[in-house]
Amino acid sequence: MSSFDPDAAAAPGSGIFGLTHARGEATAVLVPVPFDATTSYRRGTAAGPAAILEASRQVDLFDLQTGRPYARGIHMLESDSAIAAGNDRCAALAAPIIAKGGADAGDAAALAAIESAMKDMNQRIQSTVAGILDEGKLPGVVGGDHSVPLGAIAAAGARYPSLGVLHVDAHADLRVAFEGFRYSHASIMDNVLREVPAVTKLVQIGVRDFGEQELRAIEANAGRVVTHFDLHWQRRLAEGERLVELIDFALAPLPEDVWISFDIDGLDPSLCRSTGTPVPGGLSFSAACLLLARLVESGRRIVGFDLDEVAPGPDGDSWDANVGARLLYKLIGFGLLTR
Repeated sequence: MSSFDPDAAAAPGSGIFGLTHARGEATAVLVPVPFDATTSYRRGTAAGPAAILEASRQVDLFDLQTGRPYARGIHMLESDSAIAAGNDRCAALAAPIIAKGGADAGDAAALAAIESAMKDMNQRIQSTVAGILDEGKLPGVVGGDHSVPLGAIAAAGARYPSLGVLHVDAHADLRVAFEGFRYSHASIMDNVLREVPAVTKLVQIGVRDFGEQELRAIEANAGRVVTHFDLHWQRRLAEGERLVELIDFALAPLPEDVWISFDIDGLDPSLCRSTGTPVPGGLSFSAACLLLARLVESGRRIVGFDLDEVAPGPDGDSWDANVGARLLYKLIGFGLLTR
């Protein structure tokens, strides 16, 4: 990197953020997962990793909050072709189920095939992320829909016996096998709670769309799950509380080691217009950056992260990918500050 000019335009064909680091040179290793087969509203997030890669080459590499993350090396792996192929097969099976509002008794074979493919995806991602952790590097999963990080969180849970998950999302994602799909994007945190016992605390921020069953799940897991509803935050801010106070209060229950699971729809939908299930409300980009900064300032360690639900817009609109690329760079930068 001695001759690298961080202020120059990215070279054609360069890697993530215009960098050329090989995996062995990188401190942060990204795992793209082009999967969105069980998306329940608008598909397109399978194209998120490629769109973010393209947009990342326009991101300025000096960051006012995190300095020079690029100097420590960032590498994005090639997409796993088996996962992409599995996405195509699962999407074809899932489409008629989603179109009729969920599975019925006649869909058992299709559901079994989808579940098998998604178990394989989870295992592949878990193995990949475990390898990154074994190398002492920071792993980051780039989705795809929000079903994709289960294996990664499981890999972190195998290494860190008391793991916290900081979950930023418009949705609680605590539905049980939504529409019949065990590993639905709407069920990711239900699956984390069931399958990763090392997760001792799940802190949710930005939630503003959820069902009664999910509310009951939050109440039933009181202590392990702490949910901060966006409506409550907005009211408290309107009544004069400072955002930094709300953030610090929310982060307080987290243990030392934290995995960040960031669904882009946790942000205001003006920042993610093409995401699968946009919801009014949410965090500004600056508020998200403050949240990450306060997590780092608290002395906790970011052991990995996932960024999901970024989708390119129609007719090549790159706005969502530009926001996603910049949020990705922030996640990497803050994560590296804790190492």
